[in-house]
Amino acid sequence: MSTVTDKIKIICADKNISVKELAEGSGLTVEQVNRICESEKIPSLSSLIKISRALGVRLGTFLDDSEQIGPVVNRGEDKQQMVTFTSHQTNSNSHMDFTSLAASKAGRNMEPFLINIQTDNGNEARSSHEGEEFLFVLEGSIKVNYGNESYILKQGDSIYYDSIVDHLVTSIDENGAKILAVVYSPA
Repeated sequence: MSTVTDKIKIICADKNISVKELAEGSGLTVEQVNRICESEKIPSLSSLIKISRALGVRLGTFLDDSEQIGPVVNRGEDKQQMVTFTSHQTNSNSHMDFTSLAASKAGRNMEPFLINIQTDNGNEARSSHEGEEFLFVLEGSIKVNYGNESYILKQGDSIYYDSIVDHLVTSIDENGAKILAVVYSPA
């Protein structure tokens, strides 16, 4: 099991929450929750946010390393651990690789990530979750499908949106793209 799924199981056990109750509280199906809990892969960010809200914990609870009370400094020469969430529909690896920029910050309300986005293979699905997202394109170009609209963003462009609206971010460059993303999910 992944550390994330282990933490989900531990929190459910501590709070005496069944799979059915977690599914109802998160808006996921019982089958989705079972698949997440039985997988060695990290669930999709959208599913993880919904689970964290249902369990009454911060999203960071599942992503935290050893926590620090003060500021967290990441040095460019330090190798940061990359996380690949799964697609929330297929349980296969997503087209995005996330590097948390604050995994050791205790009590954080925002989740800053560097995200490498591979070229879209056409299998990715939109997601939605309560909160807000800010994206800044560092390299390449991306397409943001947001509700009924689509936005093309190039290096230096940014977008800020409510993530409750169905959205999908894909690279439109054959070499992929790199973005800075800040995700806020209310506790």
